Amino acid sequence: MPDSSVDVPAWAADTVFYQIFPDRFARSGRVPAPGPFEDWAAPPTHAGLKGGDLYGVVDRLDDLADLGISGLYLNPVFTAASNHRYNASDYLEVDPLLGGDDALRTLLDAAHRRGIRVLLDGVFNHSGRGFFPFQHVIEAGARSPYRDWFYLDPDVLDGQRGIDPYPTGDPEGHHLRAGYRSWWNIPSLPKLRVQHPPLREFLFGVAEHWLRFGIDGWRLDVPADVEDPTFWPEFRRRVRAVKPDAYLVGEIWSESPEWLRGDRFDALMNYPLGLAILGFASAGQLNQEAIDGQADYRRFLKALDAPGFAARLSRLLALHDPATTGVQYNLIGSHDSPRARTCLAGDAVALRLATLLQMVLPGTPAIYYGDELGMEGGPDPDCRRGYPLVADEDGLAMRAFVRAAIHARHDHVALRRGTVAVAAAGGQAIALAREADGARALVAVNSGREPARLDLDAALLAGLAPIDLPVVAAGRVVEDGSIELPAQGALVLA
Repeated sequence: MPDSSVDVPAWAADTVFYQIFPDRFARSGRVPAPGPFEDWAAPPTHAGLKGGDLYGVVDRLDDLADLGISGLYLNPVFTAASNHRYNASDYLEVDPLLGGDDALRTLLDAAHRRGIRVLLDGVFNHSGRGFFPFQHVIEAGARSPYRDWFYLDPDVLDGQRGIDPYPTGDPEGHHLRAGYRSWWNIPSLPKLRVQHPPLREFLFGVAEHWLRFGIDGWRLDVPADVEDPTFWPEFRRRVRAVKPDAYLVGEIWSESPEWLRGDRFDALMNYPLGLAILGFASAGQLNQEAIDGQADYRRFLKALDAPGFAARLSRLLALHDPATTGVQYNLIGSHDSPRARTCLAGDAVALRLATLLQMVLPGTPAIYYGDELGMEGGPDPDCRRGYPLVADEDGLAMRAFVRAAIHARHDHVALRRGTVAVAAAGGQAIALAREADGARALVAVNSGREPARLDLDAALLAGLAPIDLPVVAAGRVVEDGSIELPAQGALVLA
């Protein structure tokens, strides 16, 4: 039974997102450089900036629209002293290195003209050391009126000493000498005390400000680390009062249905599904060294055969209200994980099959910038390479496939909404039957390195015609109720 308390934005289920790490996507040439940037093509470093900006995103919007993208998720854009900007200095100003507020205004207007929605990344568990209230505490200590915006140690609050935002010594003990709590004991990320009313109101005001500016929703960073259980329900109420169809996505990596019961978020970043897709698409060929560099990937990314994938898929589809499942943020890569192709041992065909499954399952699929060109990259920071200035032949072939898969999703309602059932699963081959609004579709994928055959109910195939997907070996219906799939092949019927 659908849950009447679940209220998700209707547009999200029909959207395909594209995640952009702003410093690494495109330089426009319109933002004056204050000094030299890291070479665009050089391997990325933890601290170096490459100089991408939001005008550069504007310049590539036509290409993204052609790909079929209808939503953008931007990693943090607010002023901060890092390339990732998860350490905000000013929550109410777009970083001048990205082009400032005018660049975001230009991007929003240009995106909306093309029917593309935009999510910003909200980091409300912690700030950066450059955040003015924290700077005030550095200077004034316990006498600062901002002292209760942070978790200061008792001896600091007692005025016995000030805080040390640049402590030396064992990182595990930084917070003891720094004099305040920080995220993961990283002194550059002081933790915000969100239960303090003035700070709480400030953060809600930030969310409301950018919604009124024109964004379409928020991706919320590490929400489970915010220790006040009343914060996110109130955040949702405040956001929805400004924009009733705002899309709220929480960065939670595990199966956590308690977050999606209508009072907090519309979706989570659906890593459990993404890891299952990668495990199945790999057919056992995984780059374990890259996978071991990310804790959750090391624990949960395992090779799956078709019955194992079917079981995981069935569990995940049953975990939430159908409306919630229909807008889950489905990803197979992000700025926090090794690149999908790298996890798949560099196999471009396996990446295509993974992307196809991502596009034909319930939820809101998201492409991590460059995955449509088959970019590689290990754990952070290698997964944050500069976007290729020129795509090579292999990249263009990958893009052609991704474009076809996205457009098939847009063109056929049964590939993006409604029900999904496992019609057959054996070895490394699976068939999924989908139905929505009287329309039907069937998707069969063989991730194995040998041909496969699936026997289906003939009624599932009746009246369906194949959809052309370039650069992947096509399966075929050989007789009533049977499908033959070549090695690493697929067949989509609608």
